[in-house]
Amino acid sequence: MLERKTVFPNVIELNFQAGHVIGCNVYLVFDSEEWILIDIGYEESVEEIVELIRELDFPLSKCKTLVATHADVDHGQGLALAKRLLKTTVSAHPKAAKLLAAGDKLRTFAEIEAQNIHLEMPSVETEFIIDEGASIEVGNLSLEVWSTPGHADSQLAFRLGDLLFSGDNIYRDGCVGAIDAHHGSDIPNFIRSLQRIRNSDVKWLLPSHGPIFRKDSEMLDRTIERLTGYLHMADFGTCAVDWPLMDEWEEEIADGKLPE
Repeated sequence: MLERKTVFPNVIELNFQAGHVIGCNVYLVFDSEEWILIDIGYEESVEEIVELIRELDFPLSKCKTLVATHADVDHGQGLALAKRLLKTTVSAHPKAAKLLAAGDKLRTFAEIEAQNIHLEMPSVETEFIIDEGASIEVGNLSLEVWSTPGHADSQLAFRLGDLLFSGDNIYRDGCVGAIDAHHGSDIPNFIRSLQRIRNSDVKWLLPSHGPIFRKDSEMLDRTIERLTGYLHMADFGTCAVDWPLMDEWEEEIADGKLPE
């Protein structure tokens, strides 16, 4: 049996536990023998993850559910296999559940022809639809479900006391999950989600990629300010709300203003 390397009471992060990067952050939240996983990652990593859980002496039959922060391929490609091996259920936002059931390759970034990305996205049914205000019970623990759209319209975060499993909302370096109109990103919603995290009294953020970190309100303020600028930049195409240069150009055309 392996020694359990808890990052917080009742929480194991499986990359940290393994001592090497398996994929996206996979959080095992447990109380007594009952446990859940938050995200699973790519299909190729599932057997290693299941074996690691076995070696940690968690009964595989006590996996209550597999929780999806959202439906992206790097988070959920392995859900179908993990569900089958663990004989358990899937819990996801209603919009994520539709993508997972359809095995949608485009909205999950499994298929990006321009970058020669062609990944499988095995379809999987979601037994439990979860959204804002719901809770996930694990033994005597209760995780509060937050809807935090922006990166994806189905992005969820999960609060457990002072901890927030924050998905792709924010990383330790102040970066955020990819903003892409094709993916269902929405910058105004993203800003509101980050403001909610910033204004909350959670102390630790447990993201879906990279290291766990203490909530830094000043860093979050800088990120929110940066995304607020994105609202008015052509760089972000239809995710932006306007492009002030076009208004300036229209005025210059009307005034007959020549280049300076």
